[in-house]
Amino acid sequence: MRHGIGALGGIALGTAMLALSVAIAFSVGRFPVGFADLVRALWAAASGAPSGLSPAAEAVIFNIRGPRVVAAILCGAALAVAGAAFQGLFRNPLVSPDILGASSGAALGAVLGIFLSLGIFGIQALAFGGGLLAVALVYMIGSSIRSGDTVLILVLTGVVVGSLLGAGVGLMKYLADPYNQLPAMTFWLLGSLAGTDRSDLAPLFGPIALGTAVLLALRWRMNVLSLPEEEARALGLATGPIRIAIVAAATLVTSASVAAAGIIGWVGLIVPHMARFLVGPAFGRLMPTAALLGGGYMLAIDTLARSAAQVEIPLGILTAVIGTPVFIWLLASSRKTWT
Repeated sequence: MRHGIGALGGIALGTAMLALSVAIAFSVGRFPVGFADLVRALWAAASGAPSGLSPAAEAVIFNIRGPRVVAAILCGAALAVAGAAFQGLFRNPLVSPDILGASSGAALGAVLGIFLSLGIFGIQALAFGGGLLAVALVYMIGSSIRSGDTVLILVLTGVVVGSLLGAGVGLMKYLADPYNQLPAMTFWLLGSLAGTDRSDLAPLFGPIALGTAVLLALRWRMNVLSLPEEEARALGLATGPIRIAIVAAATLVTSASVAAAGIIGWVGLIVPHMARFLVGPAFGRLMPTAALLGGGYMLAIDTLARSAAQVEIPLGILTAVIGTPVFIWLLASSRKTWT
């Protein structure tokens, strides 16, 4: 398969998809906001001039729908970038951001916070810390085992630790109050951005911006890491520290996304494939394209989740229903093996 769209083409397409998703997200709902009104409100906020919009419209843009749109874009971009990084690091197109147990650790932290009847900040803090601690545990165990392929040992350790953490989640659900705590746990685990407000954006933006910046800075080294270990070292790359930096950055953005939105699968798996299908495997082109496509894709999913039915559909359900046929189509459209 030829990748003729190029870096600029991929970025342009991702930007167009993201802009279209933003316009649709604001125009769909019980209080629709037109694209012209959105532009007027943003211009007024930037310039300090009055927008001429009603207070209700400004409240929808800046306090209700706007924070949710920004959170969806950040979470989608984070999962897509982390998925692309992990797929390149482990040289496996079936790897997703939760391969090292970040999602399982965050899930255990969140359900523990719900079980302890903590507030939303406490739940998100435990989810974020749980994801980081889970990957740290996986890496510590994997690094202590010296025999065999390092990458394979890390993946297998992640599967084992993820299963153990999943058992912990099951135990918390078993012990939880079936009338209040258990429904809250189930809803969080299915994924949702309902209730997101402006105060949630700062703790979400900081880790995602930091982790994404590190991954973008390492994009050229990630190209070398996709080679066999001996060849990468022969080219002068310190594979150990670079691999730790990539894992830490990808885990940081994954944990932040899971803490804010819950467990959302498939985004980190199929969006990197979409980006790779458009611009090829070179990370200098792949990472920015994946971030833009991931943000637009996640926002489109979230818009569908809150508008397709009378009650909001959990994001994890929609990403699975839509992601499965999309992934099959991507596999069928590829005429040669992923490299």
